[in-house]
Amino acid sequence: MLPLLIAEQIREGDAYTIANEPISSVDLMERASRAFVGWFVNHFPDRNQGITFYCGTGNNGGDGLAIARLLCEHHYNKLKVVVAQFSNKASDDFNTNLQRIRKTCVSVAQLAKGEEIAADDSPVIIDALLGSGLNKPLTGDYERLVKYINDLKRTVVAVDVPTGFFSEGEVPESTIAIKADLVITFQQPKINFLLPESAAYINCWEAVSIGISEKFVQGLNSPYQFVEEKDIRQMLKPRHRFSNKGTYGHALIVAGQAKTMGAALLSSSAAAHAGAGLTTACIPESGLTALNSYLPEVMAIVRGGDELPDIEWDKFSSIAVGPGLGKGNDALALLKAIIKNYKKPLVIDADALNLLAENNDLLKQLPERSILTPHMKEFDRLFGAHGSWWQRLQTAIAKAKELNLCILLKNDYTIVATPDRTAYFNSSGNAAMASGGMGDVLTGIIAALLGQKYLPDQACIIAAYIHGKAGDELALPNRMHVVLPGKLIMQLPVTMAKLRA
Repeated sequence: MLPLLIAEQIREGDAYTIANEPISSVDLMERASRAFVGWFVNHFPDRNQGITFYCGTGNNGGDGLAIARLLCEHHYNKLKVVVAQFSNKASDDFNTNLQRIRKTCVSVAQLAKGEEIAADDSPVIIDALLGSGLNKPLTGDYERLVKYINDLKRTVVAVDVPTGFFSEGEVPESTIAIKADLVITFQQPKINFLLPESAAYINCWEAVSIGISEKFVQGLNSPYQFVEEKDIRQMLKPRHRFSNKGTYGHALIVAGQAKTMGAALLSSSAAAHAGAGLTTACIPESGLTALNSYLPEVMAIVRGGDELPDIEWDKFSSIAVGPGLGKGNDALALLKAIIKNYKKPLVIDADALNLLAENNDLLKQLPERSILTPHMKEFDRLFGAHGSWWQRLQTAIAKAKELNLCILLKNDYTIVATPDRTAYFNSSGNAAMASGGMGDVLTGIIAALLGQKYLPDQACIIAAYIHGKAGDELALPNRMHVVLPGKLIMQLPVTMAKLRA
């Protein structure tokens, strides 16, 4: 896992690396700038394109000056630097790099406090005004300059963090910040890059390693972790010779009504394709023909009217409940019966989440380490309205601990909050997956993994990743605008086999 750090921890990591590598502060800045340039030159190869750097007088500005000098060494020949001299303070590393750049052919201009901003015709803007330490909204000259840059509507590349954007904490709707087409950030993404508020300010980001001590960073025990493919490869279990269907568990999917059988079919199919040895769907009698036609591999327990189905609870290695289930009295009675009779972790999704929200006392009756899989609106119904995604992140962490549950909060970077107060951000998936039924598929995958004896937190982390990875393997190489859930289900065995290879 890649630890995600808050600004204070990032500074601690820099200081530790400087003291223990050892390396001077200005040389670490040089290393960071070279990492930035290494990525930049491969994606902006036109050496004759005009580039303007807007630099503050702190270390972010020092990075900008060093990057400009290094691009000059790479024969970029239309570079200019504007130093925002809005205070008398300047960091030592900024001053060192200002002296260095004055020895090159790069033109350096100063923008004084209150001075009119000169016209800029460069097609590419590099933002190096303020870094990750910002903890209050922009005002005065910085606000004026940021608005000017945004109004240019040019290609903007931010160094580490867009000026004005908080790397962690709440991002108010009224935030004035650089709107960056690309952020090249150092070492790891900032936490707020992974929350939806970033969409207004960051089109995409790329993290480049600058050699911060990995041992020290891991020792910080950050509660925020970024899941990478190598983590999933280590977590996935192989399927051994001489195993059989009993080896891989029996998943029960309690889902569907007459008008919402699609949810039950997708969840059940996903469980089967994600490796459950046996899959049974508990569905209304009216859906039996559809189930047999769509997926004859899945067995059925038929529900009829208000009568509870006869379920042999001990038969099942995992139970998922909710997709398309409805919120009527019959659905509530069934959910209560499941909670009363099944003592292993449950997967609770969709309508079952809404039933929990309306019957909050049931939350505390769930088996330990059960899994809730809400999207944003379902989450707020369960735990109250939230003004920001940062608030939701903190609530998810707190509630996972308080209730001894795993909470999988769906998002571009789906968040898995676990009872040990850790939040795992998923790194796979894409916008082509924004299609009805994708959540039903994810529920089936989690149920399949629980049935295969993965721990609940592992099941959530792996399921979120392979769900997104299957979508990536379909959408990205084929440039698909939309990936439908049924197609993604068919991809799951292929994706899992690649990850196990």
